[in-house]
Amino acid sequence: MILRFLKSTYTLSSPKDTQAHYDKWAGSYDEELTENGYATPDRLARALWEKRPNGQMPVLDFGCGTGLSGLALQRAGFQVIDGMDPTPGMLEAAGAKGIYRNLTGFAITEPPPIPQGTYRTITAIGVIGQGAAPPETIDLLLRALPKGGILGFSLNDIALAERAYLARLSEWLDMGAARLLIRQSGPHLPGINLNSDIFIVEKT
Repeated sequence: MILRFLKSTYTLSSPKDTQAHYDKWAGSYDEELTENGYATPDRLARALWEKRPNGQMPVLDFGCGTGLSGLALQRAGFQVIDGMDPTPGMLEAAGAKGIYRNLTGFAITEPPPIPQGTYRTITAIGVIGQGAAPPETIDLLLRALPKGGILGFSLNDIALAERAYLARLSEWLDMGAARLLIRQSGPHLPGINLNSDIFIVEKT
């Protein structure tokens, strides 16, 4: 089993450490995650298609990484996919796959330049959690959506064990500002016995 970078991912403690880690990992990221059975992208993409079966609807793949999430979205039926990621090496690998309409980088220490109301569908697949994007990312992405827009994201077992991640979602649901359409548990990285829950949330 390949575990060159994966084993240290969930111990990263700062945005700069996170960016440096993923930049170094970019060249072997696909191989390592595929070797460990990375299942969340296809699970989430299929669930999203169940709720929004529109191939021409633009989707923002936030935290697109090397494009594994974009490939899953494409397999599910989505044809107009834009990617956004703070790591230059990851964006380069994503661009080489030829599946994105547009790719946008941003500084990891600053708010991502997501145009408000432009996308009715945003995904954050394998993005939010320890060693990656913080809990507030849920707020950021839901605010960027118009009413009726859909956010699809995942939280792995490590994120689910930290109250802050689900608390961000619960605030939106409790206020009636969003409603939960789908929550499903399943495999994330079987190679390291890690599962995840996928969420499909509609902004109200």
